[in-house]
Amino acid sequence: MRATSDRRGGRRSTIDPARVAAYEALLAVHRDGAYANIVLPQILRDRGLMGRDAAFATEITYGTLRGQGTIDLILTEAAGRDVDRIDPPARDALRLGAYQILQTRVPPHAAVGETVELVREVAPGAIGFANAVLRRVSERTFDEWIGVVAPPAGDDPIAHLAAAWSHPEWIVRAFSEALGGDLAETALLLAEDNERPPVHLCARPGLADAVDLADEVDGAPGAFSPYAVYLSGGAPGDLAAIRDGRAHVQDEGSQLVAAALVNAELDGSDERWLDLCAGPGGKAGLLGALAAERGARLTAVEVQPHRARLVELAVRGLPVDVVCTDGREVGRDAALPEEGFDRVLVDAPCTGLGSLRRRPESRWRRQPSDLPPLTRLQRELLGAAFRAVRPGGLVAYVTCSPHVVETQVSVVEAARRSPSTMDFVDARPLLPAMPGLGGGPTVQLWPHRHGTDAMFLAVLRRA
Repeated sequence: MRATSDRRGGRRSTIDPARVAAYEALLAVHRDGAYANIVLPQILRDRGLMGRDAAFATEITYGTLRGQGTIDLILTEAAGRDVDRIDPPARDALRLGAYQILQTRVPPHAAVGETVELVREVAPGAIGFANAVLRRVSERTFDEWIGVVAPPAGDDPIAHLAAAWSHPEWIVRAFSEALGGDLAETALLLAEDNERPPVHLCARPGLADAVDLADEVDGAPGAFSPYAVYLSGGAPGDLAAIRDGRAHVQDEGSQLVAAALVNAELDGSDERWLDLCAGPGGKAGLLGALAAERGARLTAVEVQPHRARLVELAVRGLPVDVVCTDGREVGRDAALPEEGFDRVLVDAPCTGLGSLRRRPESRWRRQPSDLPPLTRLQRELLGAAFRAVRPGGLVAYVTCSPHVVETQVSVVEAARRSPSTMDFVDARPLLPAMPGLGGGPTVQLWPHRHGTDAMFLAVLRRA
């Protein structure tokens, strides 16, 4: 506990430092546009929080951000006013308090009392209001509140799922479409999106073995990727294998789709590989390690200088050339000759809807209006990749989004517009034996089916 001065007078109050850290993280996310996975670790370090305090701060920060949509509906009902009309400092404190009351084992009276103490510090004029609202929240269970704030499933199933599982309606609709309209499976996906995701490590081929690395870090080998290790806990940055470049943090799904490009059969030369959108360097690190084993060399392209520097750090010691340029400059940049590469990866910028469990604030920031410029960029990058690959060579198109406009529509349209013939390769055999890969030739991975981010993969061969 930490002693602080009450702004209304000389009385001293104690505020739980873990809750203060979580509040500061929410404030940075909502006020400054920060990302929790970046700002929260720094806050924890600055406040010297470790162990159970750090774990609790992390749980309530991420849980509140994931549940924000439903929490705001409940707060609106309990407050008798739209949540947007509540003063932002008090609003974020109330969100934290409501999450603790409804979704954690914290006793409701303790969650109310601790949150009121927090409000006393950050919004002293709202103490009575906050106490009354949180007490109303505590009068019902979470399921009872869903019955109050969610439209009946029979009347509007999409709106019901959005309210019950705290996702914007347009995202629920996109997920449902990608799952063939199966609302029951959509609910499973939404539920998985609200779970804390495990940390996956990638044991770099030739530098580390996944089984040995799992023993070293007290983890477990991955279910599908031969390079994956599931980390049981702790800070990945503290691991010797991360510090010395034998491994890096990477979702198992990202490992699978990158390795699929290398697993595809290729006739002729196989020496020049291209990662057209390489930042921040996870896939480039894996491809670079595989290239070292195969006698190939990877060109990693990143348009943003600061991200290009991250790629350089990620591929140190590997046969990788980092080029800071726009991937669409194929044929105009000397480092990107037309027909100059045997294998090309396009890990295209996208909405990131496939990793909402890792970046919970993204579900509230992304909008349908983001899609047109992103899909235009995706098709332009694909067009550049089709120019960059030699006849007979392979292009893998990857997005961390299951939205059909960013996946099937983008790649089919880009292939249709290409002056060179691009034939789809069945991507399913390029992955390990996995359930639920669909009818091909493309593959969509899912958190609720595979335990990975929702990665999409299409593989094409230039005729």
